[in-house]
Amino acid sequence: MIIVGVVLLVAGFILGIPLLITAGIIVLLIGLALMVAGRTGHAVGGRRHYY
Repeated sequence: MIIVGVVLLVAGFILGIPLLITAGIIVLLIGLALMVAGRTGHAVGGRRHYY
């Protein structure tokens, strides 16, 4: 999800589409939150680690 967020951000900046920038920020933040939760030992979606 982190990679998808970064790709959306870059595409939004290159194409000048604010919707892609907003979606990229949201997806990137969700991916980072899931990564932090997985690294602290909390099970995310039934998984011990979220990659």
